[in-house]
Amino acid sequence: MKIYLTAIVKSKPEHIVEVLQVLENMVTETRKESACLLYDLHQGIEDKNLFVFYEIWESQHGLDLHNEQPYIKEFKSLAEGKLAEEPLVCLLQKIEK
Repeated sequence: MKIYLTAIVKSKPEHIVEVLQVLENMVTETRKESACLLYDLHQGIEDKNLFVFYEIWESQHGLDLHNEQPYIKEFKSLAEGKLAEEPLVCLLQKIEK
């Protein structure tokens, strides 16, 4: 079953450049993963410190492997002190009609 994921990340204003660099690296590296079907990063128009990921994964197993990658671990360590709040991650399933 495909996994649909939305993640909301909010940077502290003084760390936006560093946070954006890490997020962009995550996009580059994650798109190389075989289980990644879609991995898009968006930035707020009114609030430039707001970032939203929209992701589609082949399976939960693929997402689990993704979460063990070094660039994801780098992000998790960055989160301590550089983000305004804990990232919000929503795991979803698509409603087919």
